[in-house]
Amino acid sequence: MKSMSNVDIFTIVHELNDILVGSRVDKSFQPNKDTVVMRFNAKGIGRVDLVLESGVRIHKTQYPIENPLIPPSFPMLLRKRLKGAHITSINQHYFDRIVEIKMKKDVSYTLIIELFAKGNIILLDENNQIIMPLKRKLWSDRDISSKKEYKYPPKKGINPLNLEINELYDLFKNSDDDIIRTLAKNGFGHIYSEEILIKSRINKNKVAKSLDNNEISIIFDSINDVFKPLKERNFKANIVLKEKLEIDTNKEEKVNGQKENKNLNEDSNKNLNENEKELQREIAKKSKDVIPIDIEFYKQFDKKYYGSFNEATDEFYSSKINAEISSTKENVWNKKVNKFEKRLKLQEETLKDFENTIILSKTKGDILYTHYSEIENLLETIKTARENDYPWIDIGKILKKAKKDGLKEAQIVESLDKLGNLILDIEDMKILIDSKETIEENAEIYYEKAKKAKRKIKGALIAIKNTKAQLKKMEDKRAIEIEKITSPQKRVKKDLKWFEKLRWFISSNGILVIGGRDANSNEDIVKNHLDNNDLYLHADLHGAPSVAIKLGETSQEELDDENKNQLLKESAIFGASFSSAWGNNYGSQDVYWTNPNQVSKSPESGEFLPKGSFVVRGKRNHIRGADLKIAVGIVDYQGKKIMAGPLDALKAHTKNYVIIRPGYEKKEKIAKEILHKINENNLITLDDVVRVLPSGKCEIIRN
Repeated sequence: MKSMSNVDIFTIVHELNDILVGSRVDKSFQPNKDTVVMRFNAKGIGRVDLVLESGVRIHKTQYPIENPLIPPSFPMLLRKRLKGAHITSINQHYFDRIVEIKMKKDVSYTLIIELFAKGNIILLDENNQIIMPLKRKLWSDRDISSKKEYKYPPKKGINPLNLEINELYDLFKNSDDDIIRTLAKNGFGHIYSEEILIKSRINKNKVAKSLDNNEISIIFDSINDVFKPLKERNFKANIVLKEKLEIDTNKEEKVNGQKENKNLNEDSNKNLNENEKELQREIAKKSKDVIPIDIEFYKQFDKKYYGSFNEATDEFYSSKINAEISSTKENVWNKKVNKFEKRLKLQEETLKDFENTIILSKTKGDILYTHYSEIENLLETIKTARENDYPWIDIGKILKKAKKDGLKEAQIVESLDKLGNLILDIEDMKILIDSKETIEENAEIYYEKAKKAKRKIKGALIAIKNTKAQLKKMEDKRAIEIEKITSPQKRVKKDLKWFEKLRWFISSNGILVIGGRDANSNEDIVKNHLDNNDLYLHADLHGAPSVAIKLGETSQEELDDENKNQLLKESAIFGASFSSAWGNNYGSQDVYWTNPNQVSKSPESGEFLPKGSFVVRGKRNHIRGADLKIAVGIVDYQGKKIMAGPLDALKAHTKNYVIIRPGYEKKEKIAKEILHKINENNLITLDDVVRVLPSGKCEIIRN
């Protein structure tokens, strides 16, 4: 796969500075041995995933890569050291294929991404000491291992963005190569070296040291011309295509435009996903290169342009990687199917052999009776010879000579071995008989062989029927699994309703209940969403959401006892389930509710209330032993969306849901199973499911 060039990295770094500087580091993942994905929260943007593949690429991605259930040690170290840090700068080291991401937490860190050769990803402390590399490497002049000082590789090549003509004179005069190799080896790479010489109109095969000053001056001007868009930040990111895309090139824009339509129905959503997959398959198959600027070297090729180089590189690399992943997984399923196909083929061949054995054995038995008198005379002759002490070998020779001499009775003899086994050639068929046995006994051997084969046919047919059923089942399963893996869905930021940014559910009697996700949203709920007519609810332990039961225009007095008790029961389950009780693996938890005017941000004298905490004064109405058990499903509330809440609430709004409780499985694993069970026409993604689950491990309650 193409590795990013110096020019690619320069462009990516410029764009990433605009996106990520000031953003907060979230989790890190390692989907495979050479790739790390870092997640950031960028102000005004939200979640940003950055993919770092040592020796190959660095760019923002919208295609989620499947991660192992147990994270390797390197991303775990990044989480421990960097989570919560802020990006201060992203730089390219001397126009080389090295990127430095500087971060500040309690101390400063630098993450080095080496994109030359096989590459590496290395975390440094503020003293430039290596904390941990992704891959340990040792050279004569560099030691990439923990607790060693990080040394950059020797500076190689020249920087075209601040090139002086004297550097070019020295470069060519000291080179024994031709011009194209001289440029390519000194930081320009093959493509941009070709582009420079296309613009200069100088023979690329000319020996570099033979250039005169005028020719060097022309090449210098060509270099400045080629890299002028980089200096002016005038990028034109595009994917170069080996052949024209068959799919409508505007379809992606149509897809993105339609995704913003809030009233999009399920069939349309399914069609959009298919369109995205089709477009990505086309790009994977037909893309040749991805570049940040237009160049004459690719003048004869079709191109697909993008709004940013990050977007172009994401489509280019992700399409190829997804195609490789799909191909690998398809091969796994094909092997499983082939196993049954081979078994079926073998069984069908065996059945055919049985059928042929029946026909052949019966025919041979019948022939023995048809030529009874000839064979009987022959057997009597052999028997007489044996009684006169003739050896089997001599009898065979006599029969052979008799056949040669034209004796009629000997014409059916093919051969006779030293054990008395006689091969007859009758009606163009070779029949083996024992000359010591009678015709009836020999015929019976063939008839019995036919009967035995006939008995085996019944078992063979049953085995074939079973194998066909297993093959069909495996083919159906392969079709379903391949449909899932063919192309991971592009992650598009959704236009969430205000309550979807919080914890929420719709009660069985249609009342919206919201809860905080963290200290900030707890603060927001009480200050901005808790109205005088609402009810406030909180689990009776530290680490629980502030819950607001949004009664709206309905007063508490208007609710009859049955509806009010049911509402409070469901809200109590909701508040308890999304509290720290879930992570502690409790089965139930006490909860209390109050009126909004009892909730205050004013602490007692001499006390301090941290963010997200409140004082509740007056009577607390306790609900004892609220079950920690919720259901997850897709409901239709201001459009179809995923909801996690009490079982009674889900039952009232959908028939398709999964019930979970605290357990010992990672929620990412459970989320995949939930997604498989409830997803309708790809309405939701794995991230959507993970987002609504409680913090901590869980398990599915199976009927």
